[in-house]
Amino acid sequence: MKNKNNIWNKTLLLTLLLLPATGFAAQGEIDGANTAWILTATALVLFMTVPGLSLFYAGLVRSKNVLSILMQCFAITALISVIWLVFGYSMAFGPAENPFWGGLSKAFLSGVNKDSVWGDIPESLFIAFQMTFAIITPALIVGAFAERIKFSSMLLFSGLWSIFVYFPVCHWVWAEQGWLYQMGLLDYAGGTVVHVTAGVAALITAIMLGKRQGFLVTPMMPHNLTMTITGAGMLWVGWFGFNAGSALAANGSAGMALLVTHLSASAGALTWMTIEWVRHGKPSGLGAVTGMVAGLATITPASGSVGPGGALVLGIMGGLLCFTATYYLKQKIKIDDSLDVFPVHGVGGILGTLMAGVFVSQELGVFSGNGYAEGMNMASQLGVQVVGILATAAYTAVVTIILFKLVGVMTSGVRVSEDEEQMGLDISDHDEKGYSM
Repeated sequence: MKNKNNIWNKTLLLTLLLLPATGFAAQGEIDGANTAWILTATALVLFMTVPGLSLFYAGLVRSKNVLSILMQCFAITALISVIWLVFGYSMAFGPAENPFWGGLSKAFLSGVNKDSVWGDIPESLFIAFQMTFAIITPALIVGAFAERIKFSSMLLFSGLWSIFVYFPVCHWVWAEQGWLYQMGLLDYAGGTVVHVTAGVAALITAIMLGKRQGFLVTPMMPHNLTMTITGAGMLWVGWFGFNAGSALAANGSAGMALLVTHLSASAGALTWMTIEWVRHGKPSGLGAVTGMVAGLATITPASGSVGPGGALVLGIMGGLLCFTATYYLKQKIKIDDSLDVFPVHGVGGILGTLMAGVFVSQELGVFSGNGYAEGMNMASQLGVQVVGILATAAYTAVVTIILFKLVGVMTSGVRVSEDEEQMGLDISDHDEKGYSM
């Protein structure tokens, strides 16, 4: 009997020692390395909006509107953070078994405390990380209606748009219950969720708001390219948190996402510079940073699916296609998307989301990524990618039109008067000057 008890005790002890290696035991355990990396990534993604995107955009407008751009990005950061607390996180990642939204059971972060976990990181950290994505997406749209929208209209539209566009699409793509997630859409860090939604909304709002006074007649040169290039550098660094942080772990996937992000940005910058060099005889600083952003936007949805070779090709494709889209949108179609949100972010996001379904194939050698999911091939994966792009773009367009009209009614028109536009939004909206010299 004693021998039997000893055998039982040893067996029980061995089982308990092995439990932490099993999936069941891993639930609820915090991984220190992963937590440290996502803490860093969260700070990097917030750094992309304030100050990165803020400075990037502010340098591109005329000096009389520089403060208005900084203020818009800053105010959006504060507003979306509060909305994310109230019900944004719940709508995007709530536990409701619904393919279209997560419900309201996590409103005001109900049930979340310091011991709550998401995978092997604190849930509070996952909430903060995803909040930074929710912040930068409506901030991107600011570039489309820069220099001519009321501050009140901008703020109201950004809040409503996040509630009715960003949060649902985020659930579709990144929540396990989401219908596009279930279909197998490849969107590692926001090709559809961030860039397609922001790009399409930018195009719609630019059309609905109308052109700036003197568009394509009066020169509207960036007032401070030093500021823009500084902001672009911050975006480049912050984007490592954006893409590599989406692994939600300090592992090989994060390392590869960081590498391909940098390579695509580099290829995009060089491609845009080369095109300008050939066409105009000289490369420009503005072209270099715009090409870099095009490369970053293009690699974002594919950063967890492609290898270094694929990143190089995507960066070149992104630089070439986004340059062409920028030229035709303004010079040929004559749409005043002031800071090129749709041709860079929208077109880049669409291209990257589509090509993720190609370069994920392990049959492409040096371009290979992780391989297709079980039962998928290139044709079926491309079909899913197209469905994701079209559904996101169509939904965003329809809801954006409705919301923009609604905001116009609620604020007695979304656009500043002609006199206010001529004066500049720094004075008309904030009674301040960006520069007092």
